[in-house]
Amino acid sequence: MKEFLSKHRRVALYCIDVITLLATYCATLNLYFYNEHLQGAMSVYISSSLALIGVYTLGFVAFRLYDSLWRYAESYEFIRCTLVSLGCGAVFSIVMKWMFPRYTTISLAAFVIVASTLALLLSRMVYRLFVNHCQNRHRKRNKRTLIVGAGQAANLLIQEIEKNASSKLRPVCCVDDDPQKQGRMLHNVKIEGTTQDIPALCREHKIGNIYLAIPSASHEEQSRILTICSKCNAKIKILPGIIEVMTAEKDLFSHVRDVKIEDLLGRDQVQFDTGEIASFIAGKTVLVTGGGGSIGSELCRQIAQFSPKRLIVLDIYENNAYDIQQELVAAYGDSLDLCVQIASVRDFNKMCMLFRTLRPEVVFHAAAHKHVPLMEGNPEEAVKNNVIGTFYTAFLADTYQAQKFVLISTDKAVNPTNIMGATKRMCEMIVQLMSQHSKTEFAAVRFGNVLGSNGSVIPLFKKQIEAGGPVKVTHPDIIRYFMTIPEAVSLVLEAGRMAKGGEIFVLDMGKPVKIADLAYNLIRLSGLIPDVDVKVEYTGLRPGEKLYEELLMDEEGLQKTSNQRIFIGQQIPVDAAKLIEDLAEMRRLASQNRKKELIEKIIEVVPTYHRPEESCGCYKAFEMELDESDYDENAPAVAMPHGRQESSVS
Repeated sequence: MKEFLSKHRRVALYCIDVITLLATYCATLNLYFYNEHLQGAMSVYISSSLALIGVYTLGFVAFRLYDSLWRYAESYEFIRCTLVSLGCGAVFSIVMKWMFPRYTTISLAAFVIVASTLALLLSRMVYRLFVNHCQNRHRKRNKRTLIVGAGQAANLLIQEIEKNASSKLRPVCCVDDDPQKQGRMLHNVKIEGTTQDIPALCREHKIGNIYLAIPSASHEEQSRILTICSKCNAKIKILPGIIEVMTAEKDLFSHVRDVKIEDLLGRDQVQFDTGEIASFIAGKTVLVTGGGGSIGSELCRQIAQFSPKRLIVLDIYENNAYDIQQELVAAYGDSLDLCVQIASVRDFNKMCMLFRTLRPEVVFHAAAHKHVPLMEGNPEEAVKNNVIGTFYTAFLADTYQAQKFVLISTDKAVNPTNIMGATKRMCEMIVQLMSQHSKTEFAAVRFGNVLGSNGSVIPLFKKQIEAGGPVKVTHPDIIRYFMTIPEAVSLVLEAGRMAKGGEIFVLDMGKPVKIADLAYNLIRLSGLIPDVDVKVEYTGLRPGEKLYEELLMDEEGLQKTSNQRIFIGQQIPVDAAKLIEDLAEMRRLASQNRKKELIEKIIEVVPTYHRPEESCGCYKAFEMELDESDYDENAPAVAMPHGRQESSVS
């Protein structure tokens, strides 16, 4: 039966219509002329029935009612069928008045029209139910699903589940916070409670899937609901924005996505004036150091949108540089003047040649060593790359008269407890130093952890979950601020536009997030049970790591900007001569790999740097293998560069 209806759908519908019309017409005449003897009744029946079938056939074919897929028919199709049927009934009444004026009355015509229309609509509803039953009879809908929301999006979702032959979802119940909807039905799915009832309903109905169908909800509301859902042992999916939901035609499921961990942050992304940023970037030669990294590559993507005169991507790792090069070439082709340079910011001569030749007008300095535990064991590399590399790049930006220089900093620079944070604090000091003596506008942008960036805990946790665990968290109370990569990069661009010299821009990042909660939520969002399917282990703080990060130092004030989510830290006076002398000494110690003396120098230069005793384990293990004879006193220590004579920083 299923195969026949599928191959001969139009014939089947036509036959059903003919039978329905004849049965309804005969029944109508018998009722209307009850107990009356009509002369030549059989002849009237046959003639009028043929006329009836002929008129309705012509009408239904002309208006293409047999082209509709009645299995998926919605209210529009039924309204269309009603109007066509009423029209055909009116035409048939005129024909009957002409053929049999004696028997045709207005009341009979109305009786026939209404009865035929209702019968045709009913036959289509029965046909739809029968075909759906045939289609669904052998389908295993064993994935018990709870729908969050009972509005238009939920309505579309439930309809899509019913239509989708391959779907194994079985909507069991809905929840909605609107008290007017409680206890009502949505496509035979009962609205059984509010969002607070989700955990209880999941246990009661043994729910395995939760679909969040409130695309108009704010980020804060969405985060609240997802936090409740994450307490259930169910896989969670989320519908997209309301525009995508309303415009989804045939395949709503193609728009449904997994819940991302940023959905749980509960904070709207910072909004920026792209017009102002475009005027800042357009027509300028822009250099991005570390352009192949997670932050640097996103910088390149966003800068490319604003029509720079030339975009220079500089990175020492050729694979990353190649990847972003191919992506930008594919996206922009010849419309973007793209220059990719493989170089290290530690190579002063190469950097000098690039600045002299390419003359960048705007510099975004993202190149840095950022991995905290690795830098604890390799402080000389952190100094070479982060501190000296930043000084070289900033010095050359001043020497070759770039308009702007923007440093990518970190919250770990505030009261640092690790080498990486201390070196980034020195980078901020270099920016403030250069701003005191240069026509180039220097600024730093400080933000917290970036979701999905290289070294972020999120990709690491996901890999550990995929491997079956354990998920390793350093401490149950450790907290961090988080933001998305596009948001971080937009902040950097906005800071570059707003910079006047020496500012440290800080983003209001909302509430901090406990890393342990992040791990548990990721496990739950994967449809697994924490500490049952996937274990969570606490490994202890790593060298240089602290429980919480700060965004401002105690001695820094907080100044508002035109953007309510961006602030400026008050500048701290920097002794130029002393800092230049310290940088030269650190350059010498780092080039000779004198770790112990170098760390002592870092402590001297950054007074807010506090090195926990327990974080020195890896350094002490390395130190035990060395003695003074291992240091080469005659190793060359490259002097700090001297720029053009008019530069006061030389």
